[in-house]
Amino acid sequence: MKFLIFSSLFFLHALAWSANLTVSAAASLTQAFQEIGAQFETQNPGTKIKFNFGASGALMQQIANGAPVDVFASADTDTMNKAVAKGVVAAADVKVFTTNKLVLVVPIQSKANLQQLADLKKPDIKRFAMGTPASVPAGHYAQGSLEKAGLWVDLKDKIINTTNVRQALDYVARDEVDAGFVYASDAQLMQDKVKVAFQVATTSPIQYPIAKVSSGSQADAAHKFIAFVLSGSAQTLLKKYGFGSQ
Repeated sequence: MKFLIFSSLFFLHALAWSANLTVSAAASLTQAFQEIGAQFETQNPGTKIKFNFGASGALMQQIANGAPVDVFASADTDTMNKAVAKGVVAAADVKVFTTNKLVLVVPIQSKANLQQLADLKKPDIKRFAMGTPASVPAGHYAQGSLEKAGLWVDLKDKIINTTNVRQALDYVARDEVDAGFVYASDAQLMQDKVKVAFQVATTSPIQYPIAKVSSGSQADAAHKFIAFVLSGSAQTLLKKYGFGSQ
């Protein structure tokens, strides 16, 4: 009987000690955050991380609608600013942890000579992929660049909208479109299937902010994870996957 009581108390104590941390992060962070998460769990054996990857806008809306999330990492500052405005996160908790570049990629076997955005008007470019601007930061950046170049109206009928930046990458990798707007970090993942035509100048820097979700149940673990993402070891991993410095 004493053994059963001791075992039960030990089990309850283990449950109380362990923390399940839910992190919603931009799709472009998938591989980098999975490796960062594994390192964090090794260093914090009482914590297990559950990742939810997707378009930043969609993730933010899920949290605003009550999804149980502890940490939110967005691929742009605009979405994080909206999260602050909705009370999803506190402005004081927001920290930029990495940067990225927007590029235009084409299938690896493509013979298209694309050197600037205006080249997308060429007759042999039938379709190109980009994230839906309203919810996918990479798509929003792409639209801004096309609008600044005065090309949005002329090219919008060629656009294949995607639910996140990785879907745009997949379309190009499978040769289902002639080109696609993705991040430099995404292009690095599929160098055997896509090639970068050129880097796209964006109307604002591409910065990735992270913050503790105000309604999250694991505040301490959330702070620890964010601190780890900002640490030297995590920054090294982000650079490994093609991201820039903070």
